[in-house]
Amino acid sequence: MSSRPRTGEKRRNDGQYFLDANVLMYAAGAGHPLREPCRDALQRAVDQKKTLVTDSEVLQEILYRYFAIRRPEAAQSVYRSATALCDAVLPVTEQDTARALGLLLKYRNLPARDAIHIATMEAAGLRQILSTDTHFDTVTEIDRIDPERFCS
Repeated sequence: MSSRPRTGEKRRNDGQYFLDANVLMYAAGAGHPLREPCRDALQRAVDQKKTLVTDSEVLQEILYRYFAIRRPEAAQSVYRSATALCDAVLPVTEQDTARALGLLLKYRNLPARDAIHIATMEAAGLRQILSTDTHFDTVTEIDRIDPERFCS
């Protein structure tokens, strides 16, 4: 992804996937039912040369979580994995936060961070998010791809 669309310009990037923080964190974590599906999805993405994109808020989530639980080495490892796996890291702009506000008013149970992700996805023309979070399934603007179904 070289640049974001200009205001009013619509662009679709159907072959690209937004990578949510939870996939990275489950893949890196200890024993959990989602660990292997997330690891497998990331490996399939690499093997099949899928384009993964994330945003700066995902990187912030990684830093926040691992430093909150005093695991700086894990923060460094997962952060580096995210930036290595992703072809682009989208910035979060004021326009994105304004769009997120609209999404939060429309979807009352949507977490604010996830509204930011959807807004940055829309601005970049992305529709598909690789995530374990099922609340994305209620959002009509995007399609959640479960790690177990990714590239299978």
